Amino acid sequence: MTAVLEVTGVVKRFGGFTALSEVSISVGAGERLGIIGPNGSGKTTLMNVIAGRIRPDAGGVRFEGRDIGALPAWRRARIGIARSFQIPLPFGSMSVLDNLRVPLEQGGEADPPGRAAALLEDFGLFPRAAARAGDLSQVELRKLELARAVAGNPRLLISDEAMAGLSGSEIDEVLELLLRLNARGIAVVMIEHMMRAIMRFSGRVVCIEAGRIIAEGPPDAVVADPGVRRAYLGA
Repeated sequence: MTAVLEVTGVVKRFGGFTALSEVSISVGAGERLGIIGPNGSGKTTLMNVIAGRIRPDAGGVRFEGRDIGALPAWRRARIGIARSFQIPLPFGSMSVLDNLRVPLEQGGEADPPGRAAALLEDFGLFPRAAARAGDLSQVELRKLELARAVAGNPRLLISDEAMAGLSGSEIDEVLELLLRLNARGIAVVMIEHMMRAIMRFSGRVVCIEAGRIIAEGPPDAVVADPGVRRAYLGA
């Protein structure tokens, strides 16, 4: 499988604290990768390095064979790396439709109103197009966050705890969206604490503890790993 993303030997320190220590991962084109680990393990720091929100102290990041270490976050978004956040932050006073027009217009979309409406239809939000984004339910906010993330037609989507706080049926709705996006060829990296979602979604799982990768492989094998059970599952 051709790698769309390669992270090699990444180190990140904050003062005397080492958040990431020689972390290396790759993501294949069209792959579904789950990343798990206890709170404070370095998952979000790693995603921030990949997305360009922070610079590592050592190591490198390549996207589709290109070294992107010097690119700021907005440039990485333009070349095909998208990210959704655990806490959606839409423009609350704007309509749902206008919230999608913003990233489309920034990306130079020729017909943002038409494209925005098509995205809302795709994500099950078209009936809420005229509603204020601040009035959406939690699951609707997560859908809008994902729609905004993929507005620029990315090849890689980082989904950061998109299902936190949702009910069982709502989790299934978001999972179906992510699986559908992946079926269209988008590689998806899912950071999630919900093991049911990770097990159902991921083709491969990486577990991070204290800034280091402690296990990697098929979901069943990783969850059964004694080190993972101690670090993440408390078993």
